[in-house]
Amino acid sequence: MAQLDAVFFDIDDTLCATTAFAQRARRNAVHAMVAAGLRAREDVVYAELEDVIAEFSSNYEHHYDKLLLRLDAAAVEGLNPALVVAAGVAAYHDTKFRELSPFAGARELLAELRRSGLKVGIITHGLTVKQAEKLVRLGLVPHLDPQAVFISDQLGVAKPNPKLYQLALARTGVQADRALYVGDNPRNDIAPPQKLGMKTCWARLVGRHEAVAGIQADCEMTSFAELRTLLRERFGVPLEG
Repeated sequence: MAQLDAVFFDIDDTLCATTAFAQRARRNAVHAMVAAGLRAREDVVYAELEDVIAEFSSNYEHHYDKLLLRLDAAAVEGLNPALVVAAGVAAYHDTKFRELSPFAGARELLAELRRSGLKVGIITHGLTVKQAEKLVRLGLVPHLDPQAVFISDQLGVAKPNPKLYQLALARTGVQADRALYVGDNPRNDIAPPQKLGMKTCWARLVGRHEAVAGIQADCEMTSFAELRTLLRERFGVPLEG
């Protein structure tokens, strides 16, 4: 008999390689800005952009505007800054259209979990529109319970506050010990749900986060094929081999 009624997933670096994608998209944006006339070396511009993002966060909406303010005035002399910024924004979004995709097997596993009768949901940190857009672009929305998608910005509770997970359980009517959370960050995705009694799986698909002393997930996975096996053999979820 299945030990679970619901499986919740993080998005970034759990369902898709967001970190690697963002780096490619930013490099393409910088290349486009230089091609649009920005007078600076691409490596210099990219390093400054990384500093802007570190200081203002990845969710800030005016990275490229701030970037131009920080470059030498000669870099934009005689240019319309709006056009340079627009070149960067367009290149970033073009990369998103072309390259953002789920990890191999993710879409198929979510679809099968829904067919098995489990609630399949999302608990993610970030801006509402940005996180929702990722789910749409990844093609995952048809495989999710629409009442089980929880975005921190939408709820006013951010990771690692356990209240985010508590709200998800309360609104879906799922008992903590009957829910599994899959995420890549031990501090944000493993420790908080464990405090509530949820089962946890550390998604180690990109190797971005190291192990943290005192935080031990119930299981780990490095691919969605491995997660499929764990769900079937450890948690009794009726999935195909």
